[in-house]
Amino acid sequence: MEGALTARDKVGVQDFVLLDAYTSESAFVDNLRKRFSENLIYTYIGTLLVSVNPYQELGIYTASQMRLYQGVNFFELPPHVYAIADNAYRTMCSELSNHFILISGESGAGKTEASKKILQYFAVTCPMTESLQIARDRLLLSNPVLEAFGNAKTLRNDNSSRFGKYMDIQFDSQGVPVGGHIISYLIEKSRVVYQSQGERNFHVFYQMLAGGEEERLASLGLQPDPRLYKYLSQGHCCKESSINDKNDWKTVCNAFSIIDFTHSDLENLFGIIASVLHLGNICFEEDERGCAMVPVNREIKWIAKLLGFCPSILLEALTHRKIEAKTEEVICPLTVELSVYARDALAKAVYGRTFTWLVNKINSSLVNKDLAQKTVIGLLDIYGFEVLDKNGFEQFCINYCNEKLQQLLIERTLTAEQAEYEAEGIQWEPIQYFNNKIICDLVEERHRGIISILDEECIRPGPATDLSFLEKLEEKVGKHAHFQTRKLAGPQARKRIGWMEFRLLHYAGEVTYCTQGFLEKNNDLLYTHLKEVLCRSKNSIVKECFLVAELRSRRRPPTVGTQFKNSLSSLLEILISKEPSYIRCIKPNERKEPSKFDDLLIRHQIKYLGLMEHLRVRRAGFAYRRKYEHFLQRYKSLCPDTWPHWHGPPGEGVERLIKYIGYKPEEYKLGKTKIFIRFPRTLFATEDAFEFSKHQLVARIQATYRGCRARREYLRKRRAATTLEAYWRGALARREIKRRRWAVQVVRRFIKGFIHRDKPLGPDNEEFIMFVRKNYILKLRYHVPRSVLDKSWLRPPGILESASDLLRTMCVRNLVRKYCRGLTAERKAMMQQKVVTSDIFGGKKEGYVESLKQPFASSRIDEGDINPKVLQLIGSERIQYAVPVIKYDRKGFKARQRQLILTQKAAYVVELAKIKQKIDYSALKGVSTSNLSDGILVIHVSPEDHKQKGDAVLQCEHVFEAVTKLTMLLKDDVVKVVQGSLQFYISPGKEGTIVFDTGPEEQVYKDKNGQLTVVSVRRKS
Repeated sequence: MEGALTARDKVGVQDFVLLDAYTSESAFVDNLRKRFSENLIYTYIGTLLVSVNPYQELGIYTASQMRLYQGVNFFELPPHVYAIADNAYRTMCSELSNHFILISGESGAGKTEASKKILQYFAVTCPMTESLQIARDRLLLSNPVLEAFGNAKTLRNDNSSRFGKYMDIQFDSQGVPVGGHIISYLIEKSRVVYQSQGERNFHVFYQMLAGGEEERLASLGLQPDPRLYKYLSQGHCCKESSINDKNDWKTVCNAFSIIDFTHSDLENLFGIIASVLHLGNICFEEDERGCAMVPVNREIKWIAKLLGFCPSILLEALTHRKIEAKTEEVICPLTVELSVYARDALAKAVYGRTFTWLVNKINSSLVNKDLAQKTVIGLLDIYGFEVLDKNGFEQFCINYCNEKLQQLLIERTLTAEQAEYEAEGIQWEPIQYFNNKIICDLVEERHRGIISILDEECIRPGPATDLSFLEKLEEKVGKHAHFQTRKLAGPQARKRIGWMEFRLLHYAGEVTYCTQGFLEKNNDLLYTHLKEVLCRSKNSIVKECFLVAELRSRRRPPTVGTQFKNSLSSLLEILISKEPSYIRCIKPNERKEPSKFDDLLIRHQIKYLGLMEHLRVRRAGFAYRRKYEHFLQRYKSLCPDTWPHWHGPPGEGVERLIKYIGYKPEEYKLGKTKIFIRFPRTLFATEDAFEFSKHQLVARIQATYRGCRARREYLRKRRAATTLEAYWRGALARREIKRRRWAVQVVRRFIKGFIHRDKPLGPDNEEFIMFVRKNYILKLRYHVPRSVLDKSWLRPPGILESASDLLRTMCVRNLVRKYCRGLTAERKAMMQQKVVTSDIFGGKKEGYVESLKQPFASSRIDEGDINPKVLQLIGSERIQYAVPVIKYDRKGFKARQRQLILTQKAAYVVELAKIKQKIDYSALKGVSTSNLSDGILVIHVSPEDHKQKGDAVLQCEHVFEAVTKLTMLLKDDVVKVVQGSLQFYISPGKEGTIVFDTGPEEQVYKDKNGQLTVVSVRRKS
């Protein structure tokens, strides 16, 4: 615990006893807030544990956490519910003494969860045998059964315990849990018939409707919808998102089977649960005489069937009352109001006694038949002090119970403090504290206490009312200092007390109680007529709960208040005989939100749990005490005489240590085995000095240790490096020898293979040839031609020439295939034209090779550039090709600009808007062109065709393209490539000559002989 003091400014102190301002409620709350904000929900007040409900999973209840706290000194680890459980268990085992753990707090503060965690701790950490496994399981599974029948959703808590529970866990001499026993206190029976807005009835009703099989519900006369039942729907909260009734019902049914409930027990138990729901749905109406009657008997019949008696008898018992005179019995009818009271009283009585039977049944399954002596640890999960807007009879009983427990806590704490002081030889100084025995006497004193006055008022003849009870209180206890009513209070207090209320000044503060319903709830009477019906029941549980002996007894049964007082007295006797441990549970906010800390609500609970009073009593003497051995072991480094080892008695070592530190006489006392430190600030200063000293010591130790480790590591690495180098050199040498041997063998094989390379494949040359093939193939992949025109190819070795030729052929075919597949229709047509050109001019005319790179056009003149009159004259003939040309007259050879237009049927020589010459393909005799690079072409016509003027002599820039287009339209090879000169037809009987020659520049002229001379530049080959 001392180790956590260094972080006290951030997370507070782990023990409220170490607060300097221990009388300040603000300091108490501030420490609680610091710890809660860091998810530290547990804090000590000495050995008392304060627990704040986190409303979230914190991961601090794992099996590893349980093992961490097992067998450890109470203050060695941070506060935890496991520390409380382990301390009680270890003390019980070592001293063979009985213990109890008292868990209290408001509804929703986490009492039930705390008791579950303690049970789980014992189940996991205690030694266990297979034969005792069943007892442990029954002990754990008794919780879900009791929660189903005794817990309910309230405005403050979704799983609020509506009864007090004391459970004894029995251990054998080896510390093994062998059995248990449960006692229940004051179950809230009124909840069976009425729930406030936003609250629910006991869980079991909703669980059975949600999780029960259809057949079972049908056999009980029930339907799954809880809104159909009056006793379940008054709070308008039948469904709750945080509660899974269906799954909870499975858990309860599983628990029934483990706890050894028979099939008959369960059938009878389910019948009782269903009968309570049917009771709530019985409606009464007033007949003509003003008496109660039941118009619909359906629910009556189901109740009679489930509980095993005649429907008419039950109907009569609910609408009539049997009054016994001295000599005769009189049955008189009831009003609707009294019948409703009788119905509700019956439901409460049946459920209340069934709950008692259930507890007894669980006890019978937990009983251990071994007669050997056992020790026990008791768990008391009881309601905390309650102050509501309207406090009734239940709050009166609960707060009376808390008064008694607070009295026990203070007395036991003072006794333990005094015993420790006396054992250590330290003078005991009397402590002033509020002794609440005066309030306990006010409530429970015989003949003069409030419970006795309430009982007298319940049994006295005449019309007793809640108001007459209040008047009786004013008369009997009106002068008591801790009792007030509106009539007795002063002018200021009178305004806050109603006419039907009285106020008690409890140890935790003032509480005002409303007396309305006190007499009815204290009496808790069930009409004799109804008791007779229940005694005749064939349901074995009801028969066991309502004995015939009750009817024969003329003695009035004890009231609820007296029963509660007697059971509380019995409980205190049990607790006084055991060693105590305490857990006080606090809820941080009303909305059950994690990480939200409501100061006002916390202060309210601190007050009503009596925590400040307990802290004041615990701190009245010394704030800190430790055994000499532990104190010296922790702080010996602060004194040169005790560090590093003290060889004398621990007491002397501590005395030497505190003198060196400089403790003042009023700050401490030395006992026989312990040192007692009065002020927390003294301990804080010691702890801060220890932290400073520890850092210095740690730094020195670390420096020495690091130096030692570094030197040791250096020597180890040097030895390892030397050894590694030797081994590595040897390994490298051996590897080199192997590599050289391998190289020699490879070289030999390859020389031999090279020598026999031309021979057939065999062992001598196989590896060499395979290598040559592989090497050639690997090189070839980088020298594969990328296009059809690329004629390069990697030269192969002699042995691979045939394979290389085959690969080359395949490669070329693949390239051609890829190239052809990639051609568009337009380009394919152009290529076909190029093929025709090649056939005509290939190797015959200069300039052909250069023309290969120039793509052919579909036409060199757009249709829009041709005169519309020409288009009109041509008519329906589709233009296939048009190109600009120069036409030379046949007589004077004068050059004129013309257009050559080729259609499907004829060739036209056009001048602007005139057709100068039309040559039908049928009349076309041939086409001539020279072998030089000039663009002259002559279209020869037939001399027999008198329509023609003669051959057309044209010069075209695109002569290859024009001739090819004309040839493809003619669909015949009529082109001649001439050398030197050619003859052309001018007119009938007259011909002309064109002479082709080469020169330095291109010229076309008429020579002296009257011939047309065409000079072209010779192209370099």
